Amino acid sequence: MYAASQPAVQSFQPSDSATGASIPGPHLVAAYKPGREIYAEGDAVERCYQVATGAVRIYRLLSDGRRQVVSFHLAGEMFGFEAGARHRFFAEAITETRLAVFGRRPMQEYSRELLALALAGLARAQEHLLVIGRQCAVERIAAFLLDISYRQGDVRQLKLPMSRQDIADYLGLTIETVSRVMTRLKERGLIGLRDARTVDITKPDALRSLCS
Repeated sequence: MYAASQPAVQSFQPSDSATGASIPGPHLVAAYKPGREIYAEGDAVERCYQVATGAVRIYRLLSDGRRQVVSFHLAGEMFGFEAGARHRFFAEAITETRLAVFGRRPMQEYSRELLALALAGLARAQEHLLVIGRQCAVERIAAFLLDISYRQGDVRQLKLPMSRQDIADYLGLTIETVSRVMTRLKERGLIGLRDARTVDITKPDALRSLCS
């Protein structure tokens, strides 16, 4: 299942993150190449995961072949929780990614800590529903950039691990719309674009006002 893994006996320490919190206890550390599947829809729910480095996308394939990205997970964040016995989504590494992998026993022993992280993920999912419910693509992109900024530690320079196609599939937009809105925000002086994956938030208050 893993591209590479080794047992770990010390507490796992993720990279700095606004939402990160380490879970102690025995676990495996697994490494994944970009695009490598972590679990598939229909797989048994036997583990949960915490991102050490890199990023993960959770998605579903629709009946017409389109992909719907439902969440991204960055360093320090956990995923893999499902209500049923089998996964309803796919999980895939976006970049070179290292994960702490917890089995059933550690999940039971540290249920309080895991519950707190699971609830944080639920809150992000609820915020995502509010974002994609917005009618304006500019509002969606602004809210997305501010969310990533917060999750990376309230930074002004964002390192986006995901592609613009990922962002489009996450926000319910086309890739052309994502690119057009990014350019518009740059022209208005709200952001700077060093390259396709590096975004400088130059006017955070103005960007935030778009989401009010």
